[in-house]
Amino acid sequence: MAVFPLRSPSQKTGGIVYFGRMLDKIRVHARGELPTEYQPNLGKGFDGSCIKFLRVKYDELVTRVNGGASDEEALRWCFQAGHHPSDEEILVWNEWMRKRGWNDEITPILARRKAEAGLSNRDDIQTMFGFIDVDEGRSPRV
Repeated sequence: MAVFPLRSPSQKTGGIVYFGRMLDKIRVHARGELPTEYQPNLGKGFDGSCIKFLRVKYDELVTRVNGGASDEEALRWCFQAGHHPSDEEILVWNEWMRKRGWNDEITPILARRKAEAGLSNRDDIQTMFGFIDVDEGRSPRV
């Protein structure tokens, strides 16, 4: 099996979960290789949450990334153009994102996605990050 072109949402870039995955989506989409089912949510969903957290505009980040910015350069730009969160803000962000789908308003979405993927019996998948990892062929991170 080929390695899925997006990193796990749990993987940190500059200490921040999900950010690197969003950059992967931007780059893979620019190459015309992003699976079609991922395209409608570009800049929305978790991407949108991450952009709001960093207080930058998605289109401006896309321009930077497609212009060749590395992960670190893109994050540094976000900190300069938007918001440089404190260590405590990053901790809260990471834990909030890591637990999305577990007893919150998107729990029904997680249940639906698991059912659509034939994973309803997987009680070990309790968060969206866990679902994404399993759906993309990785073991869920705890």
